[in-house]
Amino acid sequence: MTEGSAPDHLTTKELAALLRLSERKIYDLAAQGEVPCVRLVGKLLFPRDRIETWIAAARSGPDLPPPLPAIVAGSHDPLLDWALRESGSTLAAYFDGSHDGLDRLAGRAALAAGLHIEGKAVDDAAPAGWNVEACAARLSTRPVALVEFAWRMRGLLVAPGNPHGIDGIAALAGRRVARRQPSAASASLLERLLKGAGIAPHDLAGPASPARTEADIATMIGEGAADAGLGLASVAAQAGLDFVPLLRERFDLCLWRSAAFDPPLRRLLDFLRTERFAQRAARMGGYDVSGAGQIVWNSPAP
Repeated sequence: MTEGSAPDHLTTKELAALLRLSERKIYDLAAQGEVPCVRLVGKLLFPRDRIETWIAAARSGPDLPPPLPAIVAGSHDPLLDWALRESGSTLAAYFDGSHDGLDRLAGRAALAAGLHIEGKAVDDAAPAGWNVEACAARLSTRPVALVEFAWRMRGLLVAPGNPHGIDGIAALAGRRVARRQPSAASASLLERLLKGAGIAPHDLAGPASPARTEADIATMIGEGAADAGLGLASVAAQAGLDFVPLLRERFDLCLWRSAAFDPPLRRLLDFLRTERFAQRAARMGGYDVSGAGQIVWNSPAP
């Protein structure tokens, strides 16, 4: 036993207080061999670790799932990154793409995930649009909800002055294009856009290593390792790059409904409705946060 730590053994009196029994009852349990104990120089002692195991073994009722870790996973977004800090949420972030976020949410390895996955109508009760289809397909049996974070402008990030004259997806033919990892929704979005323009994705050159975040795309272009990459208007502005707009996408937070009532996530959700959040989004550019905090979809799970 180290100084200041709990004793390794409990006395009869201490165990009686812990179990809310009389000392006489503790003596009876020990005599009948029903409680872990040792006898030393005529005194009964009860090993603390074995007592804790003995109590746990007597527990009945359903096993409860472990608590959700205070982590927001999913897709990286600069405004979300800022809001997690400035709201005082105390939530940690693990951004490795929308699809990774869905996996972590389903496995209870995160309490929320940022998503921007293309979708369409699931049924009459589920509206068409971003993220709904993916969440309904993966998480309909889980008590989760989809909350709007922002509409974002996505397009092509290019070097200042757009020296290659890139004006759309078709202009990427023969260019070096920065890519995201497969777990990122923008990777599948870029592949769809390229195929729609008649470009085979595997024919494009570019950095061998994937960009893990939106900021990494900008860095590759700024350092001259790539001619273009699919990214956000806000990231282009922050990095001093030119931007070719392509589409608007909705970025949502998919979250465990129970976590929405706990202080960390509650602070973040409340912050989305503040003037400070709206002003920051306006300064960064490329965001529409007029619907921030609205529930987009609720799973049918109780």
